[in-house]
Amino acid sequence: MTHLQPAEHQPFRLSMLIYDRRYRSLTIQAVVFIAVMLAGAWLVHNTLENLARMGKTFSFSFLWARAGYDIPFSLIPYTATDTHFRALVVGLLNTLLVSFIGCILATIVGVIAGVLRLSNNWLVSKMMTVYVEIFRNVPLLLWILVILAIFTEVMPSPRDYKGDNAAASMILFDSVAPTNRYTAVPRLAMEAPPEPLTIAGTPISGTLIAFGGSLLAAYLIFRWVRRRATDRQNATGRRPATWWIGLLLFAVPLAALTLLFKVHLIPPKLTGFNFTGGANLDNGFVVLVLALTLYTGAFIAEIVRAGIMSVSRGQSEAAFALGLRARPTMGLVILPQALRVIVPPLISQFLNLTKNSSLAIAVGYPDLRATLGGTTLNQTGREMEAMMLMMGIYLALSLLISAAMNVYNARVRLKER
Repeated sequence: MTHLQPAEHQPFRLSMLIYDRRYRSLTIQAVVFIAVMLAGAWLVHNTLENLARMGKTFSFSFLWARAGYDIPFSLIPYTATDTHFRALVVGLLNTLLVSFIGCILATIVGVIAGVLRLSNNWLVSKMMTVYVEIFRNVPLLLWILVILAIFTEVMPSPRDYKGDNAAASMILFDSVAPTNRYTAVPRLAMEAPPEPLTIAGTPISGTLIAFGGSLLAAYLIFRWVRRRATDRQNATGRRPATWWIGLLLFAVPLAALTLLFKVHLIPPKLTGFNFTGGANLDNGFVVLVLALTLYTGAFIAEIVRAGIMSVSRGQSEAAFALGLRARPTMGLVILPQALRVIVPPLISQFLNLTKNSSLAIAVGYPDLRATLGGTTLNQTGREMEAMMLMMGIYLALSLLISAAMNVYNARVRLKER
């Protein structure tokens, strides 16, 4: 009589790497890993060989060479005598600026459009439907070019604002002047700015430290206040109001610093045939922000609509039965529950907006693609290094946005008690 040994007691044989389920998955993983590593090694070796044939070496030393070109829009001081690395930083900051403003505005537009698509008003609902369908079904590049054409061909020139019977007039309480060359807006100024603080030989703006420190302190204190309010709610069943404490924590220090530093707005003023005094925003920047906002806002509107529809109708009916009106019901009952459905796809839209900002080259806005992947690449001939840097930077930005939004998603997720 033959006695079969249990599988775990059988002696190891090479055939078990394929036929034994205990080892098969490990074998497949090892084979795939080795194949990927060999493919990567072949790709790197082949690339280095081709570069050597062209008389090139793989090096990032070009970043410290003189750039030799101007950048028309910069958030930090920059001249043509600076290095390519500083030009990279200028382009990166410009990309971050467009992405940050675009994400905020697109979220506002998307939430409003998504809520209004579910409105009982037939006209409002259909108008939002038309907006969503038109913008999300036409490529972003075309919208950028269309909006650019509107600014170039339809907007008045600066000289049209001149005279008593001017052909054009400023908007928003005579504070903004859109033109076919730039958009003149008010500029923040300080009469008594604080002295910069030098840390490790690097001067840091005293204004940034003062306002940033006050906002950080207000945020930390308000978090502690909300935690205490939550403890009180868990103990008594009633949550004390904290909104007024938050308003005071943020508003009072900002108002005090504004008065201390004498912060004020300088409106644009027409001098000759150009606006001076305020800030003249390049139309490339304005067009790019508008296009990214309207395009991404259409996708966010559908996400918001789907999130609201995922909440049971019984939730709104219960709120109405308790005496809540439509607006408080939406803000206090429906949207908080819909966030668990809205946030995950919203992360993808923020990532798409950040990557789509690389289309700024279509309007001449000097973002990362235009500086590092454009002028720097053409001047230095370092195609491989420039492309790898751009890919790494966009990858890092995407991972940071995903990590931040995943933290927020974990906080708004419904938790079982």
